[in-house]
Amino acid sequence: MVTPTSTDAKRVLLAAPRGYCAGVDRAVIAVEKALEHYGAPVYVRKEIVHNKYVVETLSERGAVFVDETDEVPEGARVVFSAHGVSPAVHAAAAARSLQTIDATCPLVTKVHKEAVRFASDDFDILLIGHTGHEEVEGTAGEAPDHIQVVNSPDDVDDVVVRDPDKVVWLSQTTLSVDETMETVRRLRERFPSLQDPPSDDICYATQNRQVAVKKLAPACDLVIVVGSANSSNSVRLVEVALDAGARASYRIDRAVEIDPAWLEGVTTVGVTSGASVPEILVRDVLDRLAEAGFGSVEEVRTATEDLMFSLPRELRADLKAAGQAPPRPTRGARRAITVEPV
Repeated sequence: MVTPTSTDAKRVLLAAPRGYCAGVDRAVIAVEKALEHYGAPVYVRKEIVHNKYVVETLSERGAVFVDETDEVPEGARVVFSAHGVSPAVHAAAAARSLQTIDATCPLVTKVHKEAVRFASDDFDILLIGHTGHEEVEGTAGEAPDHIQVVNSPDDVDDVVVRDPDKVVWLSQTTLSVDETMETVRRLRERFPSLQDPPSDDICYATQNRQVAVKKLAPACDLVIVVGSANSSNSVRLVEVALDAGARASYRIDRAVEIDPAWLEGVTTVGVTSGASVPEILVRDVLDRLAEAGFGSVEEVRTATEDLMFSLPRELRADLKAAGQAPPRPTRGARRAITVEPV
């Protein structure tokens, strides 16, 4: 916990880690490199990541975002987003002879493989996540006859399985850790033989950002979360801040959305950002807060991030064939939490 300020001086507590994770960085760079190498247009199914600024910036460079593969001209190139797609989407793309670049986050791919394996062993799979989210749709599509989605702890009583001794839970990677564990607890009360996934499904970046917010929130009158409304992990950060003791918390896309009324009577503001948010948007928020008198910024670090993912193999192969060295693998986070003093 961060010690509350003992003076009336206004300050900002800046969460670290925050912003881009390795999977997001990889996906965004994949679209940028595809545009550089192949030229515009490059089609992208769904938003490459859930951030308005990123989508708008890539659109200006020639990326064309579509909802489904049937909107992509036959034979054209399409990038699949970081959230992953179902086998049915891959099949639809192949039927239209589309040249695909799969930018699915490797940690999402891990959950897909878990679903396939447990389905092959005829388990009922309880997928904890949000119905309608692209990641959930992609994972559920791997084994639709074996998977049912559990949205929250309140859904547990409605779960029906074939064999209570052959049940496993998996989860969307961007959920609230605490709420997910509460859902698992209630599921285990109903199904004592419930199996856990081989490793945590909630990604390291989501967990690290939540831990950082939990540390700074008790000392904050207000926590501002930078992230888009359809970013699950950004929305969860608001909930985490409030649960951890912040008096108020709001999610914004851009600095201009900060309401001056939020800052009235406020001494300490916490700032963080979701895993699909570029750092430039956080810097804009800090500038806006400085104009309002919050010029002192202290970083609250709870982890050091250094995980790296290579670019999608299709793109790497084409860059190599053209004699272009792919960029270094992208950086994300390590799972270990190393707390450092503020």
